[in-house]
Amino acid sequence: MALSCGIDFGTSNSSVAIVKDGTVGLVPVEGDHVTTPSAIFFQRPNNTVYFGREAVQMFFDRAGGRFMRSLKRVLGTPLMTQGTLVNTRHMQFGKIIAAFLQNLKTQTDVFAQHDVLNVVMGRPVHFVDNDAEADRRAQEELKAIAQSVGFRNVEFQFEPIAAAFAHEVNIQGEKLAIVADLGGGTSDFTVIRLSNRYLRKADRAADILASTGVRIGGNDFDKDLSLSIIMPEIGYRSTYGEKHLEVPLHTFHQLAEWSKVNFTYTPKVIMQTRQILHQSHDRKRYKRLLQVLEQETGHTLLGAAEQAKISLTGQAEHRAAFGFIEDDFFVNIQRREFDDAIQYEVDKITASATQCLNQASVRREDIDLVILTGGTTEVPLVQEEFRRMFPKAAIADENKLSSVGLGLAYDSQNKFGDGQP
Repeated sequence: MALSCGIDFGTSNSSVAIVKDGTVGLVPVEGDHVTTPSAIFFQRPNNTVYFGREAVQMFFDRAGGRFMRSLKRVLGTPLMTQGTLVNTRHMQFGKIIAAFLQNLKTQTDVFAQHDVLNVVMGRPVHFVDNDAEADRRAQEELKAIAQSVGFRNVEFQFEPIAAAFAHEVNIQGEKLAIVADLGGGTSDFTVIRLSNRYLRKADRAADILASTGVRIGGNDFDKDLSLSIIMPEIGYRSTYGEKHLEVPLHTFHQLAEWSKVNFTYTPKVIMQTRQILHQSHDRKRYKRLLQVLEQETGHTLLGAAEQAKISLTGQAEHRAAFGFIEDDFFVNIQRREFDDAIQYEVDKITASATQCLNQASVRREDIDLVILTGGTTEVPLVQEEFRRMFPKAAIADENKLSSVGLGLAYDSQNKFGDGQP
């Protein structure tokens, strides 16, 4: 029987867990790390490929090349067929994602000392909101990519259900749980009955009462923080010309999304920015935008927003440094400003959780356990909202970045067996 594994290909981070000799365990996917940033760097001139932390470091060390993150958000969108330029070479996103997944499979095979052929891939409840055809297409694209890197049998499981399976091993008796899986790109919810007695049940359909999801995650928080607090300092919503027109906003919005930053470095965008600068009513700030475009430091700009988000999980204020744009350029950010910036998104996240309860026909007070997984559940406002929604429930939030991968491996055990090579 071939070995099996579960792959959590996340918007921000990825992990793999494997079933071998009846035991489930995490795979070291980058050195000793059991999680890796979902990042890839193609170094000029030969498109030598780097992954994870190494890719991030290559980019921030200003090595020449193309840096990409949040590739999962491209699935199901027209960008999958349009492709993109990578160091002057046109490349399909399917090939780019395949390179990242191939690296995960290689690390898994080395760890297993065997060619792992069976995989359960995690997927959000909705790859694309309110578009069933795009959602179906996204899963088919990911399945084809997984098969192209050497997996023979590919199954899928909703990520919040996988997270529930990872926690179930420790649950005595039966508990009614809601899983909140808040990652970089999506927020997904499942209401499910859990018990360690159910671990090897082949059919869990009766235990899964409802699943909902919305295409909002930590990357959207980065965008909100950037547009609300940082971008005004580089000319966002400033005006120009005799008619006091607002500067074009499209470039700023692209600079605030990991998957779109690279689309701003075109001669057309740079020329337009130079022309507007001559008529700008806030030349000092708007000139900063031109510097970001000319020096191709959009990812560094957005990385500063992400770092501010992370810092504000543990402190009330963060001083963001932008010396790569201008000497002695800092922006002080208060947590309350961050909370205000993301409140609308958090409201949509909690609305999706409420929708899940309604579809399951259960009340908030019926929930015994709230399972928080995914890095975005670290955000204080998110934690406050879920503790407010479920004041009587126990909170489980261990293994935030690896529980989905573990749960997918448990699911692969049920689907493919105990992994005896």
